[in-house]
Amino acid sequence: MSLEKKQKRQSVTLPAGVARRVSTLAKTQRTSTSRVLVELIETGLEAKEAEKQRFFALADSLSNAPEGPERERLKKELAKLTFGE
Repeated sequence: MSLEKKQKRQSVTLPAGVARRVSTLAKTQRTSTSRVLVELIETGLEAKEAEKQRFFALADSLSNAPEGPERERLKKELAKLTFGE
């Protein structure tokens, strides 16, 4: 069995509102709450990785951009990504 296929039991405490939403999603999708949680976690991890890649792409673009309006735009976009709005 590959490492990807192995499962590990993990106990997680969820706030009541989140647990209700997960349960509702599971009922709507006719699946288990565990499956919904796995899908949500996988989606979140993918989003974090995409955000990281975007950050590095912006940083690379900024380091290669000549002085001017494009460089300022990249600086602002990178600051927004780093510190929020």
